[in-house]
Amino acid sequence: MAGGEGTRLRPLSLGLPKPMTPLFDRPVMAHIIDLLRRCGIREIAVTLQYMPQAVMDYFGDGSEFGVRLAYFVEREPMGTAGGVKNCMSFLGDEDFLVISGDAVCDLDLEAAIAFHRSQPSAATLALHPHP
Repeated sequence: MAGGEGTRLRPLSLGLPKPMTPLFDRPVMAHIIDLLRRCGIREIAVTLQYMPQAVMDYFGDGSEFGVRLAYFVEREPMGTAGGVKNCMSFLGDEDFLVISGDAVCDLDLEAAIAFHRSQPSAATLALHPHP
């Protein structure tokens, strides 16, 4: 999910969609793509809404980042569930991971995926305690 406008990050995000906000000289979304790639996730659906072309121009098809990106652009904000529903043609019937492409995290996604697969649950929510 990378459709945010980033109004709370202003002035850092002025003129940029939230996933393109720089962090250590790279867009935040680049750090999330790195995390996904390190966990073996190479096929990524990206939901976009605000200034989608900026994201698509920077990341292209994802090959320079070691992944394959497919973009799903919302004409009007659809919310989290609507954005995910919008890319179901890409996701198919397999399990999938939903992660914010405009927030910084370093979760152990491999452990979360292994836990999910070991349970009879339809969905797993990964949370991190924050003091």
